[in-house]
Amino acid sequence: MSPRTRGRRTTYRRRPPARRRAPARRHPYGRVGRRQRANDRLVGALLAAVLAVAAVLAVVNWLLTHWWVLVALGVLAVPAGAALLHHRRQQARWEAVRVRGLRYALPHLDGLHHARFEDAVRELMRRDGCADAVRVGGGGDLGADVKATDPFGRLWVIQCKHRRDGLAGSAVGTPDLQVLNGTARQVHGADIAVIVTNGRVTAPAVAFAKQQRLHVVDRHTLGTWASGTHPLWELLRSVPPPRRPTARS
Repeated sequence: MSPRTRGRRTTYRRRPPARRRAPARRHPYGRVGRRQRANDRLVGALLAAVLAVAAVLAVVNWLLTHWWVLVALGVLAVPAGAALLHHRRQQARWEAVRVRGLRYALPHLDGLHHARFEDAVRELMRRDGCADAVRVGGGGDLGADVKATDPFGRLWVIQCKHRRDGLAGSAVGTPDLQVLNGTARQVHGADIAVIVTNGRVTAPAVAFAKQQRLHVVDRHTLGTWASGTHPLWELLRSVPPPRRPTARS
């Protein structure tokens, strides 16, 4: 009460009682709700597991009762497996024959899409004995379209430059060789760095390649290589010596 003076008499005025705040309403999905949902999920998982086990037991019991079904499946699986194995072996033989006899004519290479041209270079490397030859061309290839290890243990990094118009197309210039020179050995660890084109190469680019120990496969060399007369390393000058001795070295 606060005193208030009126003459000599002192009167007191009562303060109104403080209002109580309404209790906070709890969210209907509180801890209890979350716990209930977790329990529901656990119960659902247990029911699914029980049903799965029951289904497996039912199938096993049915197969034990009808044992002749297993015998019939076994009898059918043996010839099917033998036929599949024979088919795979036959495919391997056909692939070996195809690779050994792989040939490309220059007009055919001219008509390829640039990605298929890279595939053709990869297949030619495989034909020459590079079993791990792989096409890696595409965005972010860092100057390597095809990579392969030859039978002498040397790693080849090949950049492909396809020209739809062949010799009439734009020539491969020094900048293309500079890209290969900057990544082939430093990034890819190449022993032999090569640029392959079905077109022509400028004289400054050829000079730069000799200076930097790069190899150029122009249209003429590509035609000889694709004809199947020699592996690529027999057509290039000053390739590094074999990394390991082989029957061919």
